[in-house]
Amino acid sequence: MNLIILLLPVAAIFLMFRSQKKRQQQASSMQSAMETGSAVRTIGGMYALVKSVNDSTVELEIAPGVVAHYAKSAIAAVIDEQEYDEIINGRPEEDESVDLDDEVLEDETTTAEEPVSLDKGSGDTPAAK
Repeated sequence: MNLIILLLPVAAIFLMFRSQKKRQQQASSMQSAMETGSAVRTIGGMYALVKSVNDSTVELEIAPGVVAHYAKSAIAAVIDEQEYDEIINGRPEEDESVDLDDEVLEDETTTAEEPVSLDKGSGDTPAAK
């Protein structure tokens, strides 16, 4: 019983160090994947393009012609170009066809209903008829 009490904290500490090491390896591999022109998301949720990568900093173009310096550790993820384009420029093209169908349905329903008067003093409300 005493042996279990001694081994349990040792095992917990081992697992904590192991998971921390995995996170550090993932972060370093992600940072090494950053190169000029790749799209990234910062820990603050800002999307930008990498202009240059230095030893400990990264230059990000946050808007056309606007470049800011960030620490490499402030980069949460390197994202692919298609995802970046969808986020920055709106929804993908395949979703636009759904909106056209919705507009046709809305036009049909509005013409089938009776017009409602918004005048307060006329007394011609649908409930009064």
